[in-house]
Amino acid sequence: MNVLNLEMMEQGGGPSSLVGLVQSSQSSGPNSTVVGGGGSVIVGTSSSQSTIGYVQDLVNEVMSNVSISVATATINSGSSGQNVQSINNSSSSGEESPNNSNSSPKRPLEKDGSSSLRSKRSKKNQIQCSINLLTNASKLEQRLGGILCCAVCLDLPKSSVYQCTNGHLMCAGCFTHLLADARIRDETATCPNCRCVISKDACSRNLAVEKAVCELPGECRFCNQELPRSLLDRHMADICEERIVSCRYVNIGCPWNGPFHEADFHAETCQHPDKSGKQVLAYLQTQEKAIKEEKKLFDSLYNLLSFEKITLNDLQFRPFRTDEYIHKLFYETARFSAFNLQWVVKARVNDDQRDPTQSCDRQLSFQLSLKSKLATPMTIHYMILKGPFGDMKSLAKLYKHDFSESSLESAYNRITLVSSAECNRLLAAKVINFRLIMFQAAK
Repeated sequence: MNVLNLEMMEQGGGPSSLVGLVQSSQSSGPNSTVVGGGGSVIVGTSSSQSTIGYVQDLVNEVMSNVSISVATATINSGSSGQNVQSINNSSSSGEESPNNSNSSPKRPLEKDGSSSLRSKRSKKNQIQCSINLLTNASKLEQRLGGILCCAVCLDLPKSSVYQCTNGHLMCAGCFTHLLADARIRDETATCPNCRCVISKDACSRNLAVEKAVCELPGECRFCNQELPRSLLDRHMADICEERIVSCRYVNIGCPWNGPFHEADFHAETCQHPDKSGKQVLAYLQTQEKAIKEEKKLFDSLYNLLSFEKITLNDLQFRPFRTDEYIHKLFYETARFSAFNLQWVVKARVNDDQRDPTQSCDRQLSFQLSLKSKLATPMTIHYMILKGPFGDMKSLAKLYKHDFSESSLESAYNRITLVSSAECNRLLAAKVINFRLIMFQAAK
């Protein structure tokens, strides 16, 4: 019994190749040469029946240990470009192989369902690629948000962006808050990351970051739609269908508030237009009272402008410290002349609170003080507003005090700033510019 030389190369040595070899051996004669897909050769003799039996046992053993199906193995073999071919030496072929032996034409293995499986796999890969692109885009936006956020509040800036000398970013609100805290504590403001000195002169705006933040997506708080931040305010104010609006009959007492797309339907079913004048009179009287209070200020200003003695002075608040154990911050102007008398304006933070840095709500209050001797009592109406050299954002409000020898200082009155952030901005500045208008009432 001759020896069987079986060599399974890595390129074509799978179970399918062995099956082809067995089939080729069975179809060949007693003395034949069969070439496997990887170049292995099986030499048969007159005792080929025992050889075929041995090969079949080997094939069955290999097939039992393979965990994948024959179809999957065929597809994998086809994708690597290795097609098992059988060359039969029969008397009917009449052609010689390159190895001087008869061989049959090469026949590729059948690929049942391979094209449909490939198309499904291709579509699945395309879908997975799209999902990966969307995931990577969202991750990129999140990473940029973490890079461009403020170093203090960790939120994306909504207005100006300032940076320290080392490049750490701060939004305008946090930047002025740090400077205001340093002013109140009589300390030097430092960057919260690198502790370098920060000031209005040392820090600069970062326009590139401001423009990049404007292009990052933001979510509408009404419809949850994502838009560039530069378009978000206009979308929420005028375009969004889910934005909250009031009823068109709000001026006659309708309290309805709801989504914009429901406003027309509500207006058609609103009962307030059908109410009588007596039913809406109470609400109109309340509205009229509020309007009269607002109009009262302008009427008072109109009357004061008819006074004979009126002065205005453009002044500056400068920071100072008290001589107490805990040095408290206060502001004071230089002496100025009005009505042939010497005056001073003082200001303090949070009504002389012990530690204003512990409060997020900050305010400034001021006092008008007379420094000259007063022969006769006098009544002064006065108000503070933004001057030509300042940018204070305040609301107009009139104050009155009767000055006499026993009352040379007015009470502390609050400067009606628009917000606490505006107070921080003023405290962060070296000086506070404002205009003081004084009216002397006739005797």
